Amino acid sequence: MKVEFTKMHGLGNDFVVLDATGQPLSLSTDNLRYLADRHFGVGCDQILLVEPANQDGVDFTYRIFNADGGEVEQCGNGARCFAKFVRDKKLSARDEIVVATSSGIIRLRVEADNQVTVNMGRPDFSPASLPFHTKCQEGPYPLQLSDELIEVYAVSIGNPHVVLPVNEIEKAEVARLGPLVECHKDFPQRVNVGFMQIIDRSHIRVRVFERGSGETLACGTGACAAMVTGRQQGWLDDKVRVSLSGGDLTISWRGEEVLMTGPAETVFEGSINL
Repeated sequence: MKVEFTKMHGLGNDFVVLDATGQPLSLSTDNLRYLADRHFGVGCDQILLVEPANQDGVDFTYRIFNADGGEVEQCGNGARCFAKFVRDKKLSARDEIVVATSSGIIRLRVEADNQVTVNMGRPDFSPASLPFHTKCQEGPYPLQLSDELIEVYAVSIGNPHVVLPVNEIEKAEVARLGPLVECHKDFPQRVNVGFMQIIDRSHIRVRVFERGSGETLACGTGACAAMVTGRQQGWLDDKVRVSLSGGDLTISWRGEEVLMTGPAETVFEGSINL
């Protein structure tokens, strides 16, 4: 099976984007893993599938698969690439694009400077929304690892996140703590793990160990999770610059929907035999 693809990235968080609007595209877990493989396939953090609308009031359906082949609910950097893709491919000429995901409807707006703003919806701080098995009802939540007890904050941005405040982002133990928290028994669907350093009330630095992909150069929902956590705790203003390894995003939250603004870039196009 020959498949046409577009390689894209949002701040270095990279994607293989597939157009399934003209005909159904059925990919096995092995197909997805092969596409994501950086040595034998195209190489990416996630695969994005653009499908026809599956309900009234939306323009497209948006599906996301991690590098391990597992389907996930949401991806903020991917959503920005999705908007650029459908515009570049002339699948839509609209400045605002309404998209259905497995976690709900999101709205994408292409700005005059070619940045893309994504309305990520309202964050959900209830442990059940992740889901997260804990007796506490608000953070910080104690989390027992094999030989240590850590404290985390938890929030759903359409997909599950925990946030760990740190003093120095370069020294954050992302490689060690990331996989331990991601696969902790109290997160039955696994979880994305964010590490946040507060620079000042309008600027934070974030690293994210993504569920099914490992640490990535940028994570849009992880940036949102860190910002709303800091905002809820009274540490941050309602508009914050979030610096990730791949670049900066602007996240705004005034108690309603979270708005994320940032770039999306096309790298190259091609075809691959699966």
